[in-house]
Amino acid sequence: MSSRIRVVVAKPGLDGHDRGAKVVARALRDAGMEVIYTGLHQTPEQIVETAIQEDADAVGLSVLSGAHMTLFRRVLELLAERDARDIVVFGGGIIPDADIPELQQLGVAKIFTPGATTQSIVEWVRGNVAQSVA
Repeated sequence: MSSRIRVVVAKPGLDGHDRGAKVVARALRDAGMEVIYTGLHQTPEQIVETAIQEDADAVGLSVLSGAHMTLFRRVLELLAERDARDIVVFGGGIIPDADIPELQQLGVAKIFTPGATTQSIVEWVRGNVAQSVA
C-alpha cells in the first residue's frame, strides 16, 4: 500500500490574495494528494505547527507581498528547530528571479513564478516529494 503525499499549502504574512494558492491546492488534491490549506494570514509558527501536526511531506508557500525572503527563511528555521528538515518546502508567487538562488541556498526546494502551470507543479511535487513518501 503506497502512502499519499500530504501537502500543506499556506499563505504566510499579511498578503490577502489566495486565489493562486487555492488553485494549486485544488490541482494537488485532484492529482490524488492530501492537501491541507491553512487559509490567509498565517504566521510561520502556525504553518510549521500545522505541517508537523498533519505529518506533512511538503509545505507549499504562496507569497505575493514581497516578504518572501523573511517568511521563507523563518519557516525553514522553525522546521530545523523542530527537527523537521525532511519536510520539503516549495513556493511561488511574485518572487524576483534574483532572489531565487538565495531562497534555494536557504533550503527552498523549488520556486514557481507566475505562468507556472498546475501540471508542472503537480509533476514536480510527485517527482521530488514522492521519493521520500514511498
